[in-house]
Amino acid sequence: MFTGIVEELGRLRSRDRGRFVFEATTVLDDVKIGDSVAHNGCCLTVVERGDDWYAVDVIAESLARTNLGDVQVGDVVNLERPVRASDRLDGHIVQGHVDCTGEVVSPAPDLEVKMPPELLRYVVEKGSITVDGCSLTVVKVLDDGFSVAIIPHTAEVTTLGLRQPGDRVNLEVDLVAKYVERLLEHRTQGAE
Repeated sequence: MFTGIVEELGRLRSRDRGRFVFEATTVLDDVKIGDSVAHNGCCLTVVERGDDWYAVDVIAESLARTNLGDVQVGDVVNLERPVRASDRLDGHIVQGHVDCTGEVVSPAPDLEVKMPPELLRYVVEKGSITVDGCSLTVVKVLDDGFSVAIIPHTAEVTTLGLRQPGDRVNLEVDLVAKYVERLLEHRTQGAE
């Protein structure tokens, strides 16, 4: 589980088929083989590491569902280690299971993102959404997406300040909303 509070920008050093190697510092403080790290909000497992780098394997499903296939050598990604049970939950509950990609319509500071209509029902004004691994508060729900306000600090320390119209961003909708919907479906089916 993650919080959506990005710890650092990691840089892609190399990619060979599904093996991606990232340069990082902060996330390497206590990371070992088998640990999870969120990459633009996508949870991946560390399979190798060095003093200033680590490697992950990115499977076809992750490449198809996220923007990680767009990341080229030299590009930066948002990195976050999982939250510990003893840590403060500064953002919101984020699984690192990207639901889809959205398309940037308008850049920061008033970031607007277009998203698939079937997931829009999980987006509510003043609710939480994860964009490229960043926990954000929805300002407005639009007919085909949503808007969020990006403060200068967030624009500076995450990829969100770099995103331009047409860029794909990873989206994870609120986990609680998905569970509530599923429970209500079963409740309704049981009443028939």
